[in-house]
Amino acid sequence: MRSRKLLVRAGATLVAAAATVTAVTMGVQDREATIASAGAKTEAGNDVRAAALQERVARLQSEHHLPGVIGMVRSGADTQYAAAGHGDMFMRVPADPKAKVRIGSNTKAFVSTVLLQLEAEGKLSMNDTVDRWLPGLVAANGNDGRKITIRQLLNHTSGLPDYINNLRISGSYVADINPYEKWDPRVLVKAATANKQLSAPGTKFNYSNANYVLGGMIIQAATGHHPAVEVTNRIIKPLGLTDTTFPEADPKLYGNWLHGYFTIRDISFSNVQMFGAAGAMVSTQEDLADFTRALASGRLLPPAQQRELQQTVSPEKPYGLGVIMMKTPCGTAYSHNGAVLGYFSQWLTSPDGKDQVVVATNRYNMIPDKAGTAIVTAAQDAYCALRGE
Repeated sequence: MRSRKLLVRAGATLVAAAATVTAVTMGVQDREATIASAGAKTEAGNDVRAAALQERVARLQSEHHLPGVIGMVRSGADTQYAAAGHGDMFMRVPADPKAKVRIGSNTKAFVSTVLLQLEAEGKLSMNDTVDRWLPGLVAANGNDGRKITIRQLLNHTSGLPDYINNLRISGSYVADINPYEKWDPRVLVKAATANKQLSAPGTKFNYSNANYVLGGMIIQAATGHHPAVEVTNRIIKPLGLTDTTFPEADPKLYGNWLHGYFTIRDISFSNVQMFGAAGAMVSTQEDLADFTRALASGRLLPPAQQRELQQTVSPEKPYGLGVIMMKTPCGTAYSHNGAVLGYFSQWLTSPDGKDQVVVATNRYNMIPDKAGTAIVTAAQDAYCALRGE
């Protein structure tokens, strides 16, 4: 696209320089020929990019024995998709790159955005304490909601343990015997604070889903609405994300979706209340790219909150507020990944929102593995290829 713009400008300059009708006519013809040539080069570039993405996706699926892998790269309006393996392993249905998946912790960027919007509206502050909105809820084993701010929840420096490390909770989730089992977010927070504080608030990065469960509860306390309602009304509907949902309790998937697997077990219908505001959402690659493009380009937040979003914990821990400012060989990119039963996804978006990559698979066994690392690496490689570096 860059070469095309340069060639178009050159053609326009040639036309402007012409002094006679004949010269102008020839200049216009030259300009049209140049544009056609540039368009052909762009199409050829897209073909190469699509082939490279397909090769990466196929290699990931084969080398890591994954049921399916899907990928998407987009620069401006030019989008390419890739897929390998199966969306339904037992029925041998090919993976569809436009199908819905559970996006797990990518939900955190949506929730953080809503909280920053509420700050911009004067309804709360990133400096408010947890106790300001949820008095007495975080008060055990050194965990103290009077000393933890909303900002520290969103950048994971609260020092709160993760409730998913509680064997009763994690065992129930992984077994998936009752995907309709109700989990009150307060119960999840209590399970987290049953363990000792990991560090003093604001001193260390410790990733914890409890932080965003609390963030969702603060949204409800500040607005009177479930965080799913606020995410839907503030982000999903305005951006037209027609294939994105934030289920409050329903464990089922609807429409066109990839089956998710835990080892070889189909575990597509899993409990969404287990993660809630920390990871319950469902989306597609295209919708996720549309959201992250709007977020990175400043369409969703005023400048002050956009700066807060990007403020990272440290150079070594480049986590902002619900997003990672990933350092890549081709510059900084907005990023995050999501991992829940049966699904793992990774996205990167350029700071101007122009260039995006999403890669996802329909198997995740709830432990970090080589496949997840390979997906992150492949997404980063595809992003740098997209950026021409």
